[in-house]
Amino acid sequence: MKIIHCSDLHLDSKMKSNLDSKKAKERRDEILITYQNMIQYAKSNGVKIILIAGDMFDKKNITVKARNIVLDSINSNPEIDFIYLKGNHDEANFVSDLEEIPSNLKLFNSTEWTTYKYGRITISGIELGKISDYEIYNTLMLNKNDINIVTLHGQEVKYDQKDKAEIINIGSFKNKNIDYLALGHIHKFKQERIDSRGIYCYSGCLEGRGFDECGEKGFVLLDVNEETSKITSDFVPFSGRRLYEIDVDISKTTTTLEAESKIDEAIKDIEKEALIKIVLTGKVDLNTERDINYLEKKYKNIYYFAKIYDETSLEIDYMTYENDASLKGEFIRLVLKQDLTEENKRKIITTGIKALSGEEVN
Repeated sequence: MKIIHCSDLHLDSKMKSNLDSKKAKERRDEILITYQNMIQYAKSNGVKIILIAGDMFDKKNITVKARNIVLDSINSNPEIDFIYLKGNHDEANFVSDLEEIPSNLKLFNSTEWTTYKYGRITISGIELGKISDYEIYNTLMLNKNDINIVTLHGQEVKYDQKDKAEIINIGSFKNKNIDYLALGHIHKFKQERIDSRGIYCYSGCLEGRGFDECGEKGFVLLDVNEETSKITSDFVPFSGRRLYEIDVDISKTTTTLEAESKIDEAIKDIEKEALIKIVLTGKVDLNTERDINYLEKKYKNIYYFAKIYDETSLEIDYMTYENDASLKGEFIRLVLKQDLTEENKRKIITTGIKALSGEEVN
């Protein structure tokens, strides 16, 4: 049996942190299209179950369009079971107004484990947050002779907690007869062992939405062999667009054109449909000519979206300004007299020199 494990679709996400209104709408539509393309992939590849490990939607109020697309994808594909675990962003109850829940839409609750059985394959899940960790970990009873898939939405304990997500203690699932623990919430693919029998996996998000979600995005395709009890899992890159964050060291450059040449070399293999964040790094001379607005405009005209962050620092020989009568010299001498660490003095001087030179200060 083939199963898709996906999560963190965040359909109807605002997408306005970097994009203007027009492109934000385009990206919202593109994410819906990628979701529909995943359904088509499932149909074309004989997938029988799509397991959504939380955060199908992004906020409480969803558009009629998004709701209709999801419901139509379920109703028009009765041969596929959609097993949906709500996540911490899933405040929208898109089935609450239905007179009847589609028979191929399977849900979980927050008070006890729910299990769906397909021959020897079991899929169990629970929404975290309502009952204690003790109850969660100690009420999960799985038959060692079954092929056991478990799904949860939350944050592995070794990650910094965010978004009020529930914590998942992977160690508490050792020796629980789990073959595959399908997780949601972390937006990057990750797969590791639970114990000698099972593995746990974050499928990551289906589409990157911001520059904290760079790299390949997609879903995991499981192929479960009931005769051998073997599960094979493969990450399937599937996003319509990718996001990149590229560090470009422009040390020793003295002009905008030289910096431009360094950037061109660093991003030459990135597809023009991508969203890119270019971070300029290194140490540059005080008298370097560098026009960030010019550079940003150039790359915005080439790529779907581009943003440049200048995180360079100035390479300054402070002693050359010891007797300098200019405003820059006076400013540097004033900072050097302060009771500050050398690092803080350098940061203040770098920022101040940029401001005095008329550069944008972030």
